[in-house]
Amino acid sequence: MTIETQIQQIEALANQLLAEETAYFLVSVRIKPTNNIRVYMDGDQGLTIEKCVQFNRKLYKLIEDAAMFPPGEYSLEVSSPGVDEPLKLHRQYTKNIGRDVEIVFVDGTKKEGKLIQVAEADILLEHTSGKGKKAVTEQLVIPFQQIKSTTVQIKF
Repeated sequence: MTIETQIQQIEALANQLLAEETAYFLVSVRIKPTNNIRVYMDGDQGLTIEKCVQFNRKLYKLIEDAAMFPPGEYSLEVSSPGVDEPLKLHRQYTKNIGRDVEIVFVDGTKKEGKLIQVAEADILLEHTSGKGKKAVTEQLVIPFQQIKSTTVQIKF
């Protein structure tokens, strides 16, 4: 069984669990060569540690029942993607409206601003350039096809 097939099977099991929990969604699944399975989930209102533990227990049982790996020869981690992980899904963009983001465009250029709105094919970014009295704030419509990655910026 290829790692891609294993990932697809785990995604299917995770989505089976999430069918009953519509406020949460699967972001991605990764499997390391040591059979360390990492499942990244998120929620429209965030994802608590308690919820991760619940999903982990249920998913572990489903993986065990499917006999995908020899007993005791795999590990499972369920968590939300870290703040440094780029947004992957439309639903993650929607969840982060109002937050500061950095967008890397397909051509390699970058722009920072506040995520104002998310539509089907594009986003609205409020970008301020210049400082003090010379500061200019503009709203830019950015099509998803021009975006290479978007990362939420944490300001202290």
